[in-house]
Amino acid sequence: MAAVLAGLAVVGFSVAIVAPAGFAMSSAVPSAAAATTAYSLAAHDVQNITVSVHGAAPAPQTRDVFEVYVTPKPTPTPEPASSSDSSSSSSSGSSSNAPLFYSGGGAPAEWMAAAGIASGDWGYVDYIVSRESGWNPNATNGSGACGLVQALPCSKVPGNGYDPVDNLRWGNGYAVGRYGSWAAAQAFWSANSWW
Repeated sequence: MAAVLAGLAVVGFSVAIVAPAGFAMSSAVPSAAAATTAYSLAAHDVQNITVSVHGAAPAPQTRDVFEVYVTPKPTPTPEPASSSDSSSSSSSGSSSNAPLFYSGGGAPAEWMAAAGIASGDWGYVDYIVSRESGWNPNATNGSGACGLVQALPCSKVPGNGYDPVDNLRWGNGYAVGRYGSWAAAQAFWSANSWW
């Protein structure tokens, strides 16, 4: 009986987490910004799951987990240091400057919630992030911008610029501080193709 209740709880929590996020993001995007994104497509595929027990207990379902890892570009061969400081700089210099790429899991809705972004703004965030990084936490461009919202420079982000929650938290402050709201930031992005 405990296994049945646990299975029902897992299904119920999954529907409670995924369905509202999909509906909130699909309905939060105004008609002027109604671009096709992964969320707008997924919102049409949301399903309600009803489990009823008739004699036999349903088996709990497991879902596959995946990780995204982007292979970093190889670093160039370092220049030889002068003989006077080669012993002190070779052991501690280069490893601390290497970016800390994100290899954890998670989903955009989880990242936005953890970053403190109001669910009513998720559609605007999705619009901008889909165009800036394609929701790739390890996205980097040639100018030094990094992460989901392409913070420039990456060092502006407190914590790790490649961590999706840190990057979105910084992006939330940037959107509200510079434009007044995510809606205004999205409108600016729509007009200028940058923000």
